[in-house]
Amino acid sequence: MRAIVILKPGGPEVLQYKEVSDVAPQRGEVRVRVRATAVNRADLIQREGKYPAPVGVPADIPGLEYAGDVDALGEGVTDLKVGDRVFGLVGGGAYAEYIIVHSRCASKMPAHLSYEQAAAFPEAFITAYDAMVSQCRLSAGESILITAAASGVGTAAIQIAHAIGARPIGTTRTESKAAKLKELGLEDAIVNTDTTFAEAVLKLTNGIGVNVVLELVGGEYVTQDLQCTAPRGRIILVGLLAGASCKFNLGLLLSKRFELRGTSLRARALEEKILVAQTFSKNIVPLIEVGKLKAVIDKTFSLEEAAAAHEFLAKNESFGKVVLTL
Repeated sequence: MRAIVILKPGGPEVLQYKEVSDVAPQRGEVRVRVRATAVNRADLIQREGKYPAPVGVPADIPGLEYAGDVDALGEGVTDLKVGDRVFGLVGGGAYAEYIIVHSRCASKMPAHLSYEQAAAFPEAFITAYDAMVSQCRLSAGESILITAAASGVGTAAIQIAHAIGARPIGTTRTESKAAKLKELGLEDAIVNTDTTFAEAVLKLTNGIGVNVVLELVGGEYVTQDLQCTAPRGRIILVGLLAGASCKFNLGLLLSKRFELRGTSLRARALEEKILVAQTFSKNIVPLIEVGKLKAVIDKTFSLEEAAAAHEFLAKNESFGKVVLTL
């Protein structure tokens, strides 16, 4: 089969489209003929040699999500059949013509979705829902701050917040992205050209602060989060684009009694990944089927153009997802 391979740590030029060994499903697994995948920042970091793949996952083939057709069944698989259209998350290896996944980690695609649309859902919507709802218990009537709201996870989080009756507030770095966010339904878009936004959030919440923060940037953004989180609020750290360090006021932790936690999907045990995938099938896919959640795609490239797709995402100018088609 053909795949995009990381020849060595480096820039986009180290990605090469080449022939690699075929794969076959084992017990409980299925082989999926990949029709589309998407580019995530984790792929860029892995390409640079700073985010190695978990054990059991191809070390040199990036790609964390897929949409395609079940091509072959391993022993004992009864919940899927050959020809089923499926999508989902993997630990890596999705920049390839075929991929092996556990059958219970694959979700059936809604009939109206194209493969390109489907590939834009798993990483963004699973990450957002798992962090906001499963872990931080976001509920109707609450408010949530979403940093980097124009990102794939950010645009997913906005839609999920609306779907459950919560109020999203988002940050972005340009007026043009703020305008697009408002078209997506984000009335409260804060344009911040530096790392300061807490004052604007407090103004929007009448000085109370938000109940939940979905922190996708990290660094000094967390310092701002501490200032604009309501008492007994919840902050969950998903990304570290702005760095892994910040000024942390322990006094606020004591006085506000908030929760601060970090999360990652890629390194979880199989049992946890199955639970996350089943939650996706049960709670998110039905909302996709009725049109309450939509894929937000900025640009589409062919798999052979993966290097160009990486360059495009690295510019931080995209709105929503960058998709690769096969």
